Amino acid sequence: MGEESQRRHQVQRVSLAPSRSKLRLLTYCRRIAKKMRRTHACGNLETMKRLAAILAILLAVAMGTSALRSPARAAQGASAAPVEETVANLAAGRIIIAVVKDAILVATVENPIEPETRPPTPVQMGTGRLGVILGAVEWTAPASHRQIALLDRELPRLHSSLIAQPPRLQPQAGDEAADVEAIGQALLERLNEAAQGLHAKVDLPAGEPLAQLILADYAAGYGPEVWQLSYDMKQAQHESDYWTTRVLRPIYLQFWPPEKGQPRTLVEFAYPPENAPTPLLTLLRQQDPRLQKLILADAQNAQVAARLLQGESNQILAADAVQFLRAALDAIGPPHARQTLALIGRETGFDWVLPPPPEPKSPTPQPDRPPGAPSLVQPPH
Repeated sequence: MGEESQRRHQVQRVSLAPSRSKLRLLTYCRRIAKKMRRTHACGNLETMKRLAAILAILLAVAMGTSALRSPARAAQGASAAPVEETVANLAAGRIIIAVVKDAILVATVENPIEPETRPPTPVQMGTGRLGVILGAVEWTAPASHRQIALLDRELPRLHSSLIAQPPRLQPQAGDEAADVEAIGQALLERLNEAAQGLHAKVDLPAGEPLAQLILADYAAGYGPEVWQLSYDMKQAQHESDYWTTRVLRPIYLQFWPPEKGQPRTLVEFAYPPENAPTPLLTLLRQQDPRLQKLILADAQNAQVAARLLQGESNQILAADAVQFLRAALDAIGPPHARQTLALIGRETGFDWVLPPPPEPKSPTPQPDRPPGAPSLVQPPH
């Protein structure tokens, strides 16, 4: 499967070839018919009637086996319409998170691996939390121009029906972890709703999840934290070209706060993980010429870079970190790649520094018009 096919996940038309169980039943019916002919030759009318009844039942079962094995195929046969194609467009790029003295900064840069790639976009989830979805974020049915799911826009409204938290007057220890789990479960349920129409074999590269959710927040009584939730999928083959898809429970990894004694510096994520760009912190350590130019030209940038290399990001002021990150991303990002930068102030909450650019409006499909039909541009003669 080519790279383009790996990135776009589709539902293909179901094959109408008979199943093995159906072929076995038809073979058995032929045997019964042969026995009926021998019985008729012997003149045993009662036995022949019983065999005829058995044969009728077996033929009915044989003809209905495919529908019983594949409800989607039965529906397709009844309506004589092809199964609608489903396409998942990806949010691809890198996320750079800096936890500084008075804020959490979250910067994103698009990696346009496909024409329909969406930029990773921070989404406000309350005053002190944001989330960014990577991977399969937009699910559509192109043939009907129907949007099945746009997960980054839905994220603030997703609530799991499986994990309920009792109301409390004051936050308690463990509430934040349970809250992260509830968000992860809610996104899992929505992903499974979107993926239930995915019946073609999908071959993702090794180590590439279907989707990821990056969460950053200030936890009450705990401080700043950063989580990564990764969603893999599993497919089961029911017939030669018909698969069912199930998204698995997410894997939760906490990236902030670091372990005691570990450096406090940039945290970075990239999707897809293969051929990921060199992390910003690694470029700083390698003294990349593009970044060295920024550092030598501005003393404030030099101080921020030094703090990051020393593992002391919690000593950097948000205003200084914003200046450095914007300059650094302009220097190392792909040309014309879309960028965003959001922050969560310790005291002020969520705010945009560089909001996402407006999305281009999709052209409204126009009905076919016969040649010479009158319009506002060409009135009738």
